[in-house]
Amino acid sequence: MNPWPGEIIRTTLILLAALAGGWLAGHILAFMLLAVAALLGWHLLHLRRLELWLRKGARHEPPQGRGVWGEVYYHFYRLRERANRRKRRLASVISRFRESTAALPDATIVMSATGEIEWFNEAARSLLGLRSPQDVGQRINNLLRHPRFTRYFSHGHYPDSIELPSPIDDQQTLTLTIIPYGQDQRLLVARDVTRIKHLEQMRSDFIANVSHELRTPLTVVGGYLETLLDAGDECAAQWQRPLELMKQHNLRMQHLVEDLLLLSRLETEHENAAQHQPVSIGPLLNNLYHSAQTLSAPLGHDIHLDMDPECSVMGDEKELYSAFSNLISNAIRYTPEGGRIDIRWYCDAQGGHFEVSDTGIGIPPQHIGRLTERFYRVDAGRSRESGGTGLGLAIVKHVLERHQAHLHISSQPGKGSTFRCDFPPQALC
Repeated sequence: MNPWPGEIIRTTLILLAALAGGWLAGHILAFMLLAVAALLGWHLLHLRRLELWLRKGARHEPPQGRGVWGEVYYHFYRLRERANRRKRRLASVISRFRESTAALPDATIVMSATGEIEWFNEAARSLLGLRSPQDVGQRINNLLRHPRFTRYFSHGHYPDSIELPSPIDDQQTLTLTIIPYGQDQRLLVARDVTRIKHLEQMRSDFIANVSHELRTPLTVVGGYLETLLDAGDECAAQWQRPLELMKQHNLRMQHLVEDLLLLSRLETEHENAAQHQPVSIGPLLNNLYHSAQTLSAPLGHDIHLDMDPECSVMGDEKELYSAFSNLISNAIRYTPEGGRIDIRWYCDAQGGHFEVSDTGIGIPPQHIGRLTERFYRVDAGRSRESGGTGLGLAIVKHVLERHQAHLHISSQPGKGSTFRCDFPPQALC
């Protein structure tokens, strides 16, 4: 039997089926392409509507959509509402901040880390002479050109405030404080302290005048007491003890008057670094060391001096002598018999350092922060017995401030204390 007719028929049917399948597949592909094109056009239309809505600031209701685009529009609308609520809250906070700072009598300036002014209140206009809007965006050190403020701002670390005359009124005194906050932001606060400075000046003048008036009568009384004690007659012998007590308290009052006059001078005289001269610390400390040995001889103190004779400092020799003498006298006064006192002067990369350490009674930590206040006493009774005036550390503080130096105190009750004066590297010579 010939197989060819059957093969031909099968082949023909396969070809017909293939042609029919190809035709059908072509229509299906075309249909799928049309469907994909329609779906893409639908998405592009919604993307265009979304873009137009966002471009207008999304101030109106979002476009209407079905399916996934309905969800997209809904979530965008929710995000917009939450953002608007946050903006309203932030605007309210900023408004309250500006209202409150505008009502403050202190000048308040918001700055960037590099000093560009971003905002300031009304008091900044009257105290610092700032103008709006032309000064917004300006650097603060281009507007406040005082040398002390320039050094203060460029330091980058602001633990303390500084006092400056107002740039619009030399008779007005301001305290300026820079407070870092947030991310590289700075807040400059300026306060008018003219009245406080005036009251402090009145107080200082009063103390100085009273001290001057007391000096002469105390000297006269002291002279007569010396005469009576040296008379050697029967009357002097009978009144020996009362006269000695009178002389002792007269000397204490004279020391108090001298300390008050010195402190008044330190507070009222303006620092003038140009008048500072090289001070050789070696001879100065040798004199203090020998005086300390004489003063503490009855108490049997073990006093040691360790110093770098090559290290000198720019300053006022009399003021430094007074400050160092007060620290050494305090160590002698509050160290029990047989105790040890170490006096050191050394220099390193951080500057010059004068240090007095003792094995005395020590100071409770709650008192250390107030030791440099005038007349402040940890133990008033013991201080009077030892002959202290309560002004020594106040004098030390003011002398160090006039030399750009700082006093550091560390102490443990019953174990002793260390007082260290740190001079900056630029003070060395």
